[in-house]
Amino acid sequence: MNDSVSRYDDAARERWVREPPKRPGRTAFERDRARVVHSSALRRLGAKTQVVGPADVESDFPRTRLTHSLECAQVGRELGATLGCDPDLVETACLAHDLGHPPFGHNGEAALDAAATGIGGFEGNAQSFRLLTRLEAKTVRPGGGSAGLNLTRASLDAATKYPWPRNARKNGTTKFGVYDDDIEVFAWMRRGTASDRRCLEAQVMDWADDVAYSVHDLEDGVEGGYIKLDELADPAAWREVAGTAKQLYLPSADDGEIDDAVRELTSLACWPAAHDGSLKSLAALKNLTSQLIGRFCQAAEGATREAYGRGALTRYQADLVVPDSARVECGLLKAVTAHYVMNRVGVTTIRAHQRDVLRELVEHLGSVGGPALEPVFATLWACAADDAARLRVVIDQVASLTDTSALIWHRRSTDVVPQADRQH
Repeated sequence: MNDSVSRYDDAARERWVREPPKRPGRTAFERDRARVVHSSALRRLGAKTQVVGPADVESDFPRTRLTHSLECAQVGRELGATLGCDPDLVETACLAHDLGHPPFGHNGEAALDAAATGIGGFEGNAQSFRLLTRLEAKTVRPGGGSAGLNLTRASLDAATKYPWPRNARKNGTTKFGVYDDDIEVFAWMRRGTASDRRCLEAQVMDWADDVAYSVHDLEDGVEGGYIKLDELADPAAWREVAGTAKQLYLPSADDGEIDDAVRELTSLACWPAAHDGSLKSLAALKNLTSQLIGRFCQAAEGATREAYGRGALTRYQADLVVPDSARVECGLLKAVTAHYVMNRVGVTTIRAHQRDVLRELVEHLGSVGGPALEPVFATLWACAADDAARLRVVIDQVASLTDTSALIWHRRSTDVVPQADRQH
């Protein structure tokens, strides 16, 4: 057993369903990582929206949920390792954190939440947990039900950003991490922990997600032509961005903190004044992303070490300490993307159409039933005990679709697709 794995006890390495011994040479957390890497849910993220939709531009550049997850995993793996966490465990959590996101990103999440109001709603993080513990095919429980990928307790816990059900949401957030009908495995996972405390690995994953999101989506926005760096030389532009930041990401930050963050970011030697698409400017943009990631990760590492010392830290031995200044800078970068990309002209109409697509698709599949579903979901539909359970199966099916397949399924459901296309 390698040093990092030996820091985790038997309970951390336990699986919900006991498995026969595996060949030696691989750790439990390496197996967890491999299971997520080979999952169909991870592959589907390659055609799901991050911020700029895959079909929004005429290039291969914009990130998808898959590329974001890979970048989050790289950031989280290295940050976790510097603190003493097992790197495979943290990487598994980062790879898994967005598995439950539906088509069309957070917009699709809102549409499915509205469609599922009567059965406990929809939440991407709770859906990720459901995929890991139920919907992905890997391990069958003794009674015949699915145990999903049957990850270790520590990996599931690390992948859980919001360790509470919907009726116990914390700090005014609308986020939650488990549906009521998945509470059995959730309770097993959380056995022996405080009711709502997140393990260190989950906190590392969450910060890695914020860092990757804020930095790489800024890069996409600049490269896609939505964010003009030369415009950000104007203080008036930053005032508008600051307003978006306070509304969406930094409601408790005061104007002085935000002003300080603007000055800090724009005074960095790596902050480019403009971008013209040349090799030189592309290199400068890539250097900016690298420097910012290092800046945010080193800030968290340094503050955590100052609080807890130099020893190896795992699970519930420590909390990740992120300086307020780093959180404000990160939130400000998110706001740049939100202001210039997500709030750009025409997006409101696109979003409304996307929500209509998912709402109508849920209605159609709910009325047609099993024959219209993929075989695995058709089987679950046939076994469902009541209308609420059948609606959850439909929500699971729609959530599994990519942006492209959701549009295709919707066209077929409204009888728009030519007959020849129905054979594909």
